[in-house]
Amino acid sequence: MRLNYGADSRATRQLALKMTTRDWREPVRYPDPAVHVIDRRFRRYVIGSAAVERLYTGCRWAEGPVWFGDSRALLWSDIPNDRILRWDEITGEVTEYRNPADNANGNTRDRQGRLVTCEHGARRVTRTEHDGTVTVLMDSFEGKRLNAPNDVVVHPDGGIWFTDPGYGSLVNYEGHKAPLEIPEYTFRIDPDTLEATVVDDTLVKPNGLAFSPDHKILYIVDTGSSHKRGHPRTISAFDVVDGKTLTNGRVFCDMGNGSSDGIRVDIDGNVWSAAGWGGDGYDGVHVFAPDGAKIGEIHLPEVVSNVCFGGVKRNRLFMTGSQSLYALYVETQGVPYV
Repeated sequence: MRLNYGADSRATRQLALKMTTRDWREPVRYPDPAVHVIDRRFRRYVIGSAAVERLYTGCRWAEGPVWFGDSRALLWSDIPNDRILRWDEITGEVTEYRNPADNANGNTRDRQGRLVTCEHGARRVTRTEHDGTVTVLMDSFEGKRLNAPNDVVVHPDGGIWFTDPGYGSLVNYEGHKAPLEIPEYTFRIDPDTLEATVVDDTLVKPNGLAFSPDHKILYIVDTGSSHKRGHPRTISAFDVVDGKTLTNGRVFCDMGNGSSDGIRVDIDGNVWSAAGWGGDGYDGVHVFAPDGAKIGEIHLPEVVSNVCFGGVKRNRLFMTGSQSLYALYVETQGVPYV
C-alpha cells in the first residue's frame, strides 16, 4: 500500500473509518493505514513496520500520560475512576499506582524526576516526593481556591507551569461540582519560593501546554473557544521571556471541526496534539510542523485526550484515548522531561 498524501481524500477517510472496527487481537498489515502522511515532511517520522498498539482498555476518561524511564513505566490518570494507573514496559502489566487520586488529570516530572500532578478533586497541584509523600505546591490564589488544575509542564529552571480551566469543577463526573472562584488562568510556580504568578489570562479555557525544544516558545491549547460561536478552536504560541513570563501571543494552528487537548513537542519542534470531538476520521493525533502546518495524523477509534513520548529511546508515542492506552513507535524523539 502506498501512503496517501491527500489530507481529505476519500480513500484516507475510508481507512480511518476502519479503525472503529479493527480487531486489536489480530496483527496489522504494514504500513498501518492509521498513520496518514499529509505533508511529505511527516514521511521521515513514519516507520513502515510499526503499527498502532492498544496496550490497555477499561478506563472511563484516560488522561495525563507521563513516562518514567528509570523504571521503564508509564503512569496515566483515569479521572472518573479516581486513580492513576501504571503500565510496565517489561511485563506489559497494568496496576494501580494511586487510588484514590483526587481525580488526578495532568502529570509530568520535575527536574529531580518527581511526579507533579494536577488534581481536579482537591483543586490543587501536588508533587510526589521520592519517598512517596505528597507535597501541595498550590491550591489557592489570592485567597481563593483554584478552579481545577488541568495540565502541567516544567521549565529547565524548575518553574512549574500549569493551566486551570476548571473542568473538574463543572460536573461531578471528574471531580466535585462547585463554582469557579477565579478566572481561567495559566500559572507559573516559582521552584524556590512556590510563589505563583499569572502568565496568561487571554485564553477562554487554557488546557494542554508544552515548550518548544529550546524552551523559547510555550504552546497552549484553548478548548473553550468554538466554531459554533464564531471562534476557532486553536493552539496558541507565546514567546517565553527569561523563563518566567509570556509575550506575543498568537494563533499557532486551528484544529478545525474538532479540538485539541494535551500536546507534546518532539526534538525537531513538531507539535503532536491529541485530537477529538471531530468524529470518525478526525479523532486521534494531529501533528503540526513548527510553521503551524498540519503534516500528519494518527487515526484512532476514540477521542484522544493526551500524548507523551517514552520508551528506552523516547521514540514511542503513548496516547490516552477515551477508554484506552495506545502506543506507536515513530522516527523522532520527544523533548526530554529532565
